[in-house]
Amino acid sequence: QVQLVESGGGLVQPGGSLILSCAASNFHLDYYAIGWFRQAPGKEREWVSCISSGDGSTYYSDSVKGRFTISRDDAENMAYLQMNSLKPEDTAVYYCATDWGPRDCSRSYYDPPYNGINYWGKGTQVTVSS
Repeated sequence: QVQLVESGGGLVQPGGSLILSCAASNFHLDYYAIGWFRQAPGKEREWVSCISSGDGSTYYSDSVKGRFTISRDDAENMAYLQMNSLKPEDTAVYYCATDWGPRDCSRSYYDPPYNGINYWGKGTQVTVSS
């Protein structure tokens, strides 16, 4: 079965950096767009970033633009989220996910409650605190 497994979360001080990884198994990641989402305590899940397959176009929410970078390594069946200049408000569980659909990042990634997303990882906790 399709699996997505996140790793790389942890505790980091404000202004610090983390790299999250997403390992895909039992399917070829290179055919699909993949996104990162997050959910903070007491808040709704929100879209963070998406990367298309093929041309690798990238998209970011306004809250992380300029600080986070999404990337993919299709040969390794991996996706990544480089997070810089972290803020306490970035504290959340981070999830990678795919809509198992078009190569481009579709509205499934942008429109809550993200009913078009077909596969989710179980998440990795990121805590930004001094």
